[in-house]
Amino acid sequence: MLSDPVTVIKGIGEKFAADLETMDIHTVKDLLYYFPYRYDVFDIKPLSELIHEDKVTIEGRVIHEPSLNFYGKKKSRLSFNVEVEGVAVKAVMFNRGFAKKQLNPGATVTLTGKWDAHRLQITVSHYKMGPANEQTAIQPMYSLKGDVTNYKVKKAVKNAVETYQNNMPELLPERYLVSYKLPDRASAVSTMHFPESRVDLKHARRRFIYEEFLLFQLKMQLLRKIKRESTSGNAQHYEPANLREFIDSFSFSLTTAQQKALNQILADMKSPYRMSRLLQGDVGSGKTAVAEVCLYASITAGKQGALMVPTEILAEQHFQSLSETFGERASIVLLTGSVKGKKRKEILAAVQHHEVNIVVGTHALIQDDVFFDDLGFVIVDEQHRFGVGQRRALREKGLNPDVLFMTATPIPRTLAITAFGDMDVSVIDEMPSGRKAIETYWAKENTFERILQFIAKRAEEGEQTYVVCPLIEESDKLDIQNAVDLYQQLEAFYSGSLQVGLMHGRLTTDEKDEIMKQFANGDVDVLVSTTVVEVGVNVTNATVMVIYDAERFGLSQLHQLRGRVGRGEKQSYCILIADPKGETGKERMRIMTETNNGFELSEQDLKLRGPGDFFGKKQSGLPEFKVADMIHDYRALETARQDAEQIIEHGLLESDSSFRQLQVYLEDNTILHEKLD
Repeated sequence: MLSDPVTVIKGIGEKFAADLETMDIHTVKDLLYYFPYRYDVFDIKPLSELIHEDKVTIEGRVIHEPSLNFYGKKKSRLSFNVEVEGVAVKAVMFNRGFAKKQLNPGATVTLTGKWDAHRLQITVSHYKMGPANEQTAIQPMYSLKGDVTNYKVKKAVKNAVETYQNNMPELLPERYLVSYKLPDRASAVSTMHFPESRVDLKHARRRFIYEEFLLFQLKMQLLRKIKRESTSGNAQHYEPANLREFIDSFSFSLTTAQQKALNQILADMKSPYRMSRLLQGDVGSGKTAVAEVCLYASITAGKQGALMVPTEILAEQHFQSLSETFGERASIVLLTGSVKGKKRKEILAAVQHHEVNIVVGTHALIQDDVFFDDLGFVIVDEQHRFGVGQRRALREKGLNPDVLFMTATPIPRTLAITAFGDMDVSVIDEMPSGRKAIETYWAKENTFERILQFIAKRAEEGEQTYVVCPLIEESDKLDIQNAVDLYQQLEAFYSGSLQVGLMHGRLTTDEKDEIMKQFANGDVDVLVSTTVVEVGVNVTNATVMVIYDAERFGLSQLHQLRGRVGRGEKQSYCILIADPKGETGKERMRIMTETNNGFELSEQDLKLRGPGDFFGKKQSGLPEFKVADMIHDYRALETARQDAEQIIEHGLLESDSSFRQLQVYLEDNTILHEKLD
């Protein structure tokens, strides 16, 4: 059986088994599915096409008996000449004295190693007696630990494949194998370890890429189904006529993308199941307007709404904005940590007795003493800033209210359908007309004085500036010192003509809020900051964003920072001060100056940095695939998602016998028994 310990395989004793355990290989199944992490492909090219110092493969005839020299302690050098295309090529091998007996004059040999075009010499790393063939041209390379060698793993896998190949159950229904021209599981496993040709290897990889994505997407779809079915009777019967009148009261028309997202959310609200939807849109794309309409819909359905944001200043801005938009239509209160004593008690009583329609606040909303009468709709803004527990606590304030998570961090579709596979995703990918694009420039540090003069010019027009320094590690003294130095530099340069503020990681939350308030009120002209300026804070007068050492930020971070300006009528600017050494850094700066589209940038960022770096290494929501790659295998991911939706929607796991093995696998390996968020 595949669940047998590896010691049942010929050639694996206790010592080797212990070594394999360090590689997380315990059973026969673990070994069979321990695929090579790369393949060395040995193409035989004409001598004229070989590039100096490249790794190459040549095939030739041994001209004379090799010469073997010993040096140092147990070290040897074997050299001989081979005839390739009528030319004598010198071959050198180190510490392979045993090969002398095999390399007889006249024998054909295939050599792989580093090519020296000047000397017509190859330093051999791998050799094979006889001519090259397709199979020797592709060498699987395994990820190894300790004393384990590539040769030992290959030999163990070969024995396992020969013994257990007929015991590998086929997971995929026949229809998918035929439709997508995929090899069966057993032969695909064999090919992954011992590819006979590149074409065979490509198809085996295709098979496992699709299988990995399908299994993951099925888990996500099952999670969604369980979440939905655990909450029925959740339909909100809002008043469409009132809603239309509310939308018409806006001083602008909704964009097509806003309308589409709104329709998706309203359809969820009408359904009997609890909504769990992610609304993502670029800075300034109009997510707040969509959220306001949904809150109003919930009010007309007789429910209460809540909006939770990460900081007090952001909560205050949302409170003011909602109060202006709703006017007499709704009773709105602000609940933050600053609201204390008698005033807090009055607000809590009003919320509990449904005298309040909408509560805007920070994590103060999830305190134990906060009770709603009938919470129907919850919005969590910048959802990645809140922990799972905090989000759940707010949701439990109502009888399974509909929840809308909002983020201004454009998440590439590739990541959205994996990391957020158990949520529905709406995207606002269109900007309102008439909005001025932020002009972005890449400058070197030697132009800093010119940049400071430009800031002064903008200040004369009554405009404000952010100057951001990178924070490599939280509360890193060096970085704070950098910010202090920069702050002092600016203070000296403007010598009182401009008011300069400083914000860094050592300040308390209250101190940071106070500085942001001063900046928002126009009391500070230039704000120097080591911390990322709070997402969503709306200072319409700020028109310049200067980012110091910009190469230390990812594209998505740079775009988020750029989005702090350009919120008013005036033309805004983003200046990237950077001197990147590597090509990736230069490419990042170039992309930033060429596009303002956050989704385009996030896709580029994903390609440059990979999914782990995109969310940060601690993000646990991203699955790790053995063969599949979310970025390069994007089409297969889309196909697997669509297939998984069909399978769950039509109940094929239970009703169609060809899906039996998939169902068994999911029951044995599923995450469905874990506590659901």
